Amino acid sequence: MSRRRRFRARTFWHSLRYAVAGLDYVVRTQRNFRIHLALAACVALAGVLTRLSPIEWMGVTLAIGLVWTAEILNTAIEALGDLYTEGEFSLMAKIAKDAAASACLVSALTAVVVGALAFGPHLAAWLRLSIP
Repeated sequence: MSRRRRFRARTFWHSLRYAVAGLDYVVRTQRNFRIHLALAACVALAGVLTRLSPIEWMGVTLAIGLVWTAEILNTAIEALGDLYTEGEFSLMAKIAKDAAASACLVSALTAVVVGALAFGPHLAAWLRLSIP
């Protein structure tokens, strides 16, 4: 009987290195994650320009983090589904992958609502000022 060796990071710094490697993989390989990064940069710039309040920043930052987390977990679930099925079709793997993708959709839609709540009053004030 073969002994399976349980893998465990020896130190916090090893764990951190593995987490950074996972993030690096997602950034390099996942187009949607890169899109979310670019959109987050645009939102951050808009937040600076509109001088969001600390509470507004908190909501926007949490929404961005939610979307990024959903995308990272979606990538992990897709990789596990591909590993499990070894390239063959599996209805259960499809359901898992579709559900993970729907989590990304829900998180992105939630971020849009948060953005509308945070930026809406600033946009309304700006539009009133520019109308004679």
